[in-house]
Amino acid sequence: MVEARNKADSLIHSTEKSLGEHGDKILPADKEAIESAIAALKTALEGEDAGEIEAKTQALAEASMKLGEAMYKAAQEAEAGDGAATYGDDAGSDAREDVVDADFEEVDDADKDQKSA
Repeated sequence: MVEARNKADSLIHSTEKSLGEHGDKILPADKEAIESAIAALKTALEGEDAGEIEAKTQALAEASMKLGEAMYKAAQEAEAGDGAATYGDDAGSDAREDVVDADFEEVDDADKDQKSA
């Protein structure tokens, strides 16, 4: 029973935090489903039925998958945006303006000794 309560409390906390930070990235219907699942789990926690708590915990976990997907997709898009800015055509041309071409000659130590003698 204690383990079921701890797991439920942890899931509620993390889901509410994620919903507050990323709730605008999901459909309103998905957000309502998550909020409803949170409320149902909180109600179940008021009772003493471990089976009900576990069932409501599972229901919240499934409902919050949409939120996880939205967070993952947003992270991927942000990463792609950063990559495009770093490796795009415009960024590459700015970086190449500072390049200096130079000729060099490789000299062996044996060649150095012969030239100085």
